[in-house]
Amino acid sequence: MRHYLAIDAGTGSGRAVLFDETGREVAAEAREWWHAGDPRYPGSMDFDTAGNWAMLAECCRAVIARSGVDPARIAGVSATSMREAFVLHDASGREIWACANVDARAEAEVLWLKENHADLERRLYRATGQTFALGALPRLLWLQRHAPETLQAARHLTMLSDWILYRLSGELVCEASNAGTTGLVDLRDRRPVPGALEEVGLPEGLFPRAAATGETVGTISAAAARETGLAPGTPVIAGGGDCQIGSFALGATRAGDCAIMGGTFWQTVVNVGAEVSDPSMRLRINPHVVPGLNQCEAISFFTGAVMRWFRDAFGQGRDYAAIEAESRQVPPGAHGILPIFSDVMRYDAWFHAAPSLLNLPLDPERGGPAAIFRALQENAAVVAARNLDAVTGLLGRRPERIVFAGGASKSAHWSQILADVTGLPVVTPQVKEATALGCAAAAATGAGQFDTLEAAGRAWFRPDAEYRPDPGLKPLYDALGERWAKAYAVQRTLAAEGVTTPMWRAPGIQ
Repeated sequence: MRHYLAIDAGTGSGRAVLFDETGREVAAEAREWWHAGDPRYPGSMDFDTAGNWAMLAECCRAVIARSGVDPARIAGVSATSMREAFVLHDASGREIWACANVDARAEAEVLWLKENHADLERRLYRATGQTFALGALPRLLWLQRHAPETLQAARHLTMLSDWILYRLSGELVCEASNAGTTGLVDLRDRRPVPGALEEVGLPEGLFPRAAATGETVGTISAAAARETGLAPGTPVIAGGGDCQIGSFALGATRAGDCAIMGGTFWQTVVNVGAEVSDPSMRLRINPHVVPGLNQCEAISFFTGAVMRWFRDAFGQGRDYAAIEAESRQVPPGAHGILPIFSDVMRYDAWFHAAPSLLNLPLDPERGGPAAIFRALQENAAVVAARNLDAVTGLLGRRPERIVFAGGASKSAHWSQILADVTGLPVVTPQVKEATALGCAAAAATGAGQFDTLEAAGRAWFRPDAEYRPDPGLKPLYDALGERWAKAYAVQRTLAAEGVTTPMWRAPGIQ
C-alpha cells in the first residue's frame, strides 16, 4: 500500500502526518512552537528557519518510526503552512530572513505608503484581494529601511509551504494559494502583479517559478533524507496555504461551498468565482488551490491560542476534554460572561481589543473556570457566525451547511454550539486535521493516484457527524451576539485611545 506524508508548519505547531492511499491517518507527530518578536522592533514576529526545520524533520523521523512504514512505500511528500509568512533566500538559496504570519513591524512603512501612494492599497486589493495588513510589500519596504543589506542580497521569496519543499528537494517554487496572501499575486491569472514593487522602489522578480498544487517539483535530496528519514528520490509535490488546502480536503471544491477551519485562527471561507470582490475591503479574497476558484474569507484571531492560554493558566494541569466535561454543565449563555478577544473581520482597519472577560459573576460556580470555558467556546461561535454573515451578505446567499474541521471540531460539544449559534447544520469530517489531509491528497494527486484535485478532495472527504441546530437557542445566541458587539465596540474605543493594549493591531492602523 502506498503512503503520503504531509508536513504542516502551522501558527502554533509544526507537524508531520502520514496517510495511506485511502486517506486514513496512520501516524502523526507535532511540536508546539511560538514565534518570538525582536524586542527592537514592536510588532515583529520572526520565524526561526533553522530551529523550526529541525522540529519538522524530527516530526518526520518520529512518524516514520511510529508507523513502521518503510520509507520506500511513501509515494509522495507535500507541505502546507500558515499563510502570509515568508522566507527570503540569497543567490545560493540560503535563508537570510523570515517572518511569521502576523508580523506587524511595518507600522511606519504602511503609514508612509498610505500618505505617499494613497490609492495603491485599493488598487492592489482589487487585483489581489489583500490589504497591507499582512502583506509582503510593507515588510519588504521595512527591510529596505532597516536592513538594506539583507534586501539587497535577496534573490528569492518563498512562502513557508514552499520553503519546506525547498528544504526537501532544493527546488525553489511559488504556489499561488499561499503566495496570493502576499498581496502581490493577481487573483485572475495567479501571476505577480507587474510593477507593484517597482512603484515603491523595491526589487521585482523575487518570486520563483510557479508550481500548482499537486504538481511534482522535485525529489527528496540526500541531505533531506538524512534529516527526515525519508527515502532519497521520493517525489516532492506542491501543497498550498493551510486554509485553502484544508477546505479542499473537506470537499469544498465548488462555488458556494462553505467551511470553517478551527485552529489557532478560525477561518470562515466560502468558495467564489474570479469576479467577486468586496468594495469595502473588509473581507479578503484568496486564490483557492482548486483552479478557477477563489475564496472569500473572514478570520477570527487567536481563537485556538486563547483556548491554549486558558488551559495552561487555569486548567490546573487538565487537558481540554476534562475542562470541557465540566463546562457542559454550564447552561447556554454561560451566565452572561462576555469574552473580548477577536473582533469580527475588519480587513480594512484590522485590530483587536485588549483581551478581557466582562460581566463575570462573583459567584465561584457561575464565574468559575467551567463557565468561562463555555463562554469562550460560545464566543468563538458568535464571532464565526458574524463573520459568515458578512461573507454571505456580500455574496447574497447563505450556504446550506457548514463543514467544520481543525482541532476545535474534535469537540462534539463545540460543534453543536456552532450549529446552535449559526442556525446551520454543521458537518465534521472523520479526519479532523483537514489541512494535513488536503496536503496528503495533493501529494496523492501529484503521485498519480488521482487525475484532479477535485477528485482527490471528494474521494477522501468522509463525514463523521452532523449537528443539527436547536432553533430554541437561536434567539438566545442572537441576543448574546448583540450584547457582545456593543461591548466590543466600547473595548475597541479604549484600545484605540491607548487606555488598553490591543491583542493585535495591523501595521498603520491608528
